[in-house]
Amino acid sequence: MGLVLADDLLGRAFQRVQREVDALFDSLLEVPDDPRARLIAAMRHAAIGGGKRVRPMLLVTVAEMYGVSRQCALRAGCAVEAIHAYSLVHDDLPCMDDDDMRHGKPTVHKVFDEATAVLAGDALHALAFEVLADPRTSSDPFVRAELVQALATASGHKGMAGGQMMDMAAGESEFDLHTITRLQQLKTGALLGAAVEMGAILGRVPAEGRAHLRAYARDIGLAFQIADDLLDHEGDEEKAGKALRKDAEQGKATFVSLMGPDGARQQARALSEQAIGHLQAHGAEADLLRALARFVVERDR
Repeated sequence: MGLVLADDLLGRAFQRVQREVDALFDSLLEVPDDPRARLIAAMRHAAIGGGKRVRPMLLVTVAEMYGVSRQCALRAGCAVEAIHAYSLVHDDLPCMDDDDMRHGKPTVHKVFDEATAVLAGDALHALAFEVLADPRTSSDPFVRAELVQALATASGHKGMAGGQMMDMAAGESEFDLHTITRLQQLKTGALLGAAVEMGAILGRVPAEGRAHLRAYARDIGLAFQIADDLLDHEGDEEKAGKALRKDAEQGKATFVSLMGPDGARQQARALSEQAIGHLQAHGAEADLLRALARFVVERDR
């Protein structure tokens, strides 16, 4: 597939999934006429109208490759995105990264208050598993249980939260490349990997048949984070919609500080091509996954 055609295909696919995810969150987060309204408004601020929606895109694309209905896949994608949104709400708090902007708009604790932001993150976390446990996501209770397990594992101490803990320690320790790679495999890669895995779970692909998808997800997860480090080092804050250069200011080791910008860029591209290689058993149905692997290293936000 030509590069221009792939870019056009990916651009239209992103626009579609962004509209669909926003619409589903809108229906899931109706604002009640009682004191909970402020909490739901904060959840909506975090979940609607922001972000690239890479994780739902991955999940929906993999699920559709195996014949899953788009609506079921979107529900599972929203569950992953709810976890991602909650993590950003908490990461932005003064006790964590203390950020004022996210996705080009003020962070939740700036618009509301810190206590409401904590509750909004907690409630988005709970919403993810409420959606996955709902029969509308899958009529098969065993599939629903496996989805819950996959997302819970990727979210907790063995995944994203564990990676965040390592990241908090990074400013106080001299991490080598191996440790930084492990940190990012947990903090960023685990949730991206879960999105791919959950698409295959919805498609009832047995665990032994998902090895190539896991390898694809592992490689794009690392490529995604290397690209993030490059953006933090040399990106445009207006395009990124958030503060940049914070890692350098805090003295944190990153792929860029350890490998240099050129070495990091070369590694990200190699990982992208390696990820694409894992899809060689698939035909045109995996073209979006191939385009996504290239997108993660070429994006400017």
